[in-house]
Amino acid sequence: MSESFGSKVKNTAKKIVRIILITALIAGIIIFSFMYWGVYDEGVRAGTVLRISKKGIIFKTYEGQLNLQTFGALKGVNPIAEAFDFSVESSNEQVLKDLETVALSGERVNLHYVKRYATFPWRGETMYFITKVERPEH
Repeated sequence: MSESFGSKVKNTAKKIVRIILITALIAGIIIFSFMYWGVYDEGVRAGTVLRISKKGIIFKTYEGQLNLQTFGALKGVNPIAEAFDFSVESSNEQVLKDLETVALSGERVNLHYVKRYATFPWRGETMYFITKVERPEH
């Protein structure tokens, strides 16, 4: 009788461990999915693209920098240069082409972006990803 009780305890313990492992795996997948695809912020930044480059040793990612011009409240004061670092997903070929064009021309553009919750080495160095390049009409 004690053997059957012992085997029942072992089976119950195995089931509990299995349930805990499956729950942890599902929770991990949900958290990873949220951090990878979730969008924290969306917006537009205007300025001139200083650079767009492909970087990395193992994972090659596209990184860029936008020069924002913040103007002071006083007339005649020089604008303070502020930089906005961003990444571009390699699958977004049209955005990469547009960024290269405006980086060479030096024209002022509006960059539409999304901010993700986390960075991943194969995706980009920043949490900001450009989704669209808008060239304002003059």
